[in-house]
Amino acid sequence: MFRRFLPRHFWSAALLAALGGALSAQPQPVVTPVAATLNDAFEAAWERQPEANSLDSRRDAAMARREIANGWTPGPPAVDVSAKTDRLTGDHGTREYEAGVAIPLWLPGERPRTAALAEVQLSAVSSRAVAARLRVAGAVREAWWLQQRGQVELQLARERLANARQLEVDVARRVRAGDLARADLNQAEGAVASAQAALAAAQSALAEASQRLSALTGRAVAAAGKLASAPESLPPLPDDLDAFHIEHPFVGQLADRAQVAQREAELAAIRRRANPELTLVATRERDEFGERWGQALTLGVRIPFGSDARNRARLADAQAEVIETEGELRLERGRLTAQVQAARERLEASRAQLAAAERRAALARETRGFFEKSFRLGETDLPRRLLIEQEVTEANRQLSLTRIEVAAAISALRQALGLLPE
Repeated sequence: MFRRFLPRHFWSAALLAALGGALSAQPQPVVTPVAATLNDAFEAAWERQPEANSLDSRRDAAMARREIANGWTPGPPAVDVSAKTDRLTGDHGTREYEAGVAIPLWLPGERPRTAALAEVQLSAVSSRAVAARLRVAGAVREAWWLQQRGQVELQLARERLANARQLEVDVARRVRAGDLARADLNQAEGAVASAQAALAAAQSALAEASQRLSALTGRAVAAAGKLASAPESLPPLPDDLDAFHIEHPFVGQLADRAQVAQREAELAAIRRRANPELTLVATRERDEFGERWGQALTLGVRIPFGSDARNRARLADAQAEVIETEGELRLERGRLTAQVQAARERLEASRAQLAAAERRAALARETRGFFEKSFRLGETDLPRRLLIEQEVTEANRQLSLTRIEVAAAISALRQALGLLPE
C-alpha cells in the first residue's frame, strides 16, 4: 500500500543508489603510474636499475673495509686448543693441555695504505652510482624524445585524415552538383586512403616507441596527443674544459677507478709476504700419575716467507690496472669534448631549422586559405588543391618535428655536460 503512493522516479533513484553502493564496495583495479614528464620517467627507470638496488650494499661493504683498515690488526685473532694423553698407549698419567691465541700483525706501512685504499673505494662507490644515473638518463632521454616524436606523428596523421575527409565531402558535393568529374572524387578518396595508411603507420610507430619507454621505466606513458614534455633548460657552456672534465660523472668514475688502482698497486708493493702472527700459548702438563701439574706461558712470533712469483703477479696486475684506467681517462676526456661540441652544433642547426620551418608553415597555411576559397568558387582544380594540402601537411609535420628536435638537442647537450634530467 505504501509503495503505491510513492512516485516512480523515487524507486529508480533508490535502485541506482543501491547499485552505486555495491559497485563502490568492489575492489578498484590498480592503476599503473604514468610517466608524465622526463624527470618522472628517469626516476622510475633508475629505481629499476641493478645499480640502484645494490648501492646500499656496496656502500656498506666499502665502509666495512674502512673499519678493517682502522683496526689494530689486519684480521681477527685465532684460538688454538689442544690436548695430549697416553690413555690409549699405557695410561701412565701423561697429560698435556695447551690453549693459545694467534694475533695477525700489520706489515710495515700496510695499515696506512690499506686505510687510503678503503677511502678511495668508498668514494668510487659514490662516483660509480652517479655515472650509472647519467647512463640511465641518456637511455631514458633517447626513448622519451622518440616517443614524443611518435605522438607528434600520430597527431599530424589524424589532422591529415580529418582534412582529407573534409575535402572528400566537398568534392562529393560538387560531383553531385555536376561541377567536378567522378575522377576528381576518386582522387579525393585516394587522398583519404593515403591518410588512413599514414595514420596506421604512425600508430604502429608510437606503440613501438611507447613500449620501449615503458620497458625502461616500468610505467605507462602519457596518452597520445597530451604532450606535457617541455624542453629542459638550456645549460651554460663550460669556459674551462679542464674544470668541466673534473666535474663530469664519467670522468669522476674513471678518476676514482684510477685512484683505487694506484692504491692497490702501492699496497701490493708492501704485501710481499703474508702477515706475521703474534702467538701466546698457555700450557699445563704432567708426566705421570702423582706428579704435580706444571704450567708454562709461551710467547712467539710467526713470520712467513714471501713468494717472489706470487708477489710479482699481484703487483703486475695492479700496475696494469693503473695503466689501463689512466688510458681510459685520457680517451674519455677527448670523447666528452667532442660530444659537447657535436651537441652544441646540433642545437644550433636545429634552431636554424626551426626558424625556417616556422616560416614555411606560416606561408603554407596562408596559401591554403587562398586556394580553399578559390576551390570553392571553382577557380582552382582538384590536383592543385591536393598539392596545396600536401604542402601544408608536410610543413606542419616539419615544424612539429623540428620543435621536438630542438628539445631533444637540448637534452643531448645536457647529457654531454653530465647533467641529469630536470
